[in-house]
Amino acid sequence: MSASPALSAATLTAAFTPEAFAAHLATVAHLPVWWLDRKREAYAKFAALPYPARTDEAWRFANLPGVRLDGFAVASAEAADQVRHAPIGISKAGKLVFSNNRLVTSRPLVADLAARGVIFDTLQNALVNHGALVKKHLLAHPVRPGSEKFNALHTAFLSDGAFVYIPKGVEIAEPLGVFHYAGGAGAAVFPHTLIVAEENTKATVVDFFRSADSEAHLACGQNDIYAAHNAQITYVAAQTWSPTTLSFQFNSTVARRDARVVSLNVHLGSRQARHESHSQLQAPGAHSEMLALTVASGTQEFDQRTLQTHQAPHTSSNLLYKNALLDQARTIFSGLIVVDADAQKTDAYQSNRNLMLSDAAEANSLPGLEIQANDVRCTHGATSSRIDPELEFYLQARGIRKAQADELLVFGFFEEVLAKLAHDGLRDALRDMIKTKFKS
Repeated sequence: MSASPALSAATLTAAFTPEAFAAHLATVAHLPVWWLDRKREAYAKFAALPYPARTDEAWRFANLPGVRLDGFAVASAEAADQVRHAPIGISKAGKLVFSNNRLVTSRPLVADLAARGVIFDTLQNALVNHGALVKKHLLAHPVRPGSEKFNALHTAFLSDGAFVYIPKGVEIAEPLGVFHYAGGAGAAVFPHTLIVAEENTKATVVDFFRSADSEAHLACGQNDIYAAHNAQITYVAAQTWSPTTLSFQFNSTVARRDARVVSLNVHLGSRQARHESHSQLQAPGAHSEMLALTVASGTQEFDQRTLQTHQAPHTSSNLLYKNALLDQARTIFSGLIVVDADAQKTDAYQSNRNLMLSDAAEANSLPGLEIQANDVRCTHGATSSRIDPELEFYLQARGIRKAQADELLVFGFFEEVLAKLAHDGLRDALRDMIKTKFKS
């Protein structure tokens, strides 16, 4: 089935015309030629690819009429200057704050980490100063669960972001914090974070995605994580976009021998959000822990698509996505575990659990397996359950209002995932963010 007549080609490309792309290229003309060429290829791909159709399995259950690009344009510098940064109150090893695709403030690394070769800088600076390293890893492993058109849009209009490089043997105790803001009606932002962790490293990187106002924005972001042998990386992404924002977020993780990557995505904001995550286990001993917490309320829709690819023997992955649904909200989970023929002794798990706090909410789950090896242990499952009405009555009979009761039940449901984070201050900061969904 093709797109409906209302979704014309002009509607789908909207303000992202060839003229707009040429204007964008002019703002990054000082960057390496190979990067500009890649951006041109991406724009051509974006313009050529069709709009997703209802017959596309990768968009099953999604609200396609809501995925429109009309009304959005590349964010302005003027709006960026008006953004007020809201700290989260945890100790950090360094901080970068972006507003409307531009760095507005930063706190550099402590001297000891900089002296040991850690790089925590803007992506534009890294493209100029560390071009070979960035070229090897930036968008080198694009995600595959279905949003190729919007992923190409991200690459084409990506202006700046965060670059994290951790040299061999370095451990960073406190998180590195990156803040991405959108401000101004119709602002389109393209946040990006690239993490390259060499052998025997350890670090935590946190992306915070926020709206500076209540206007509608387009957020089309991605992160790349490369974990070399025995690297231990924790990555957290927490978004509180405005309730009228359309959001795409693409996560790409590569784990090498004995590497361990823990990624947690916290979804709270936006009108409609699509999150795609692809983990590749490329060498023996590699492990990926894929976690997500979502609070869906009102008429929000959260569309989650995941891919766990096991490409080598003796690798493991564990996926646990938990959704709490209120009001008339909707969630979609579609996950696939792929085990290549040579990936014997794979141990993979996938679970999507939905807590239904409203009879009008809707949760759709599509877990799947594609196994080509014969000596593996792979399991998957999905559950959707309603809270026992007697439990809700018990709480409310003791003077606890419904919103507070829902909050208590959701935090009990989420604690299994939050407990997987080792940093106490970060756990508390995420709890505070989640609590904002229950303010009456």
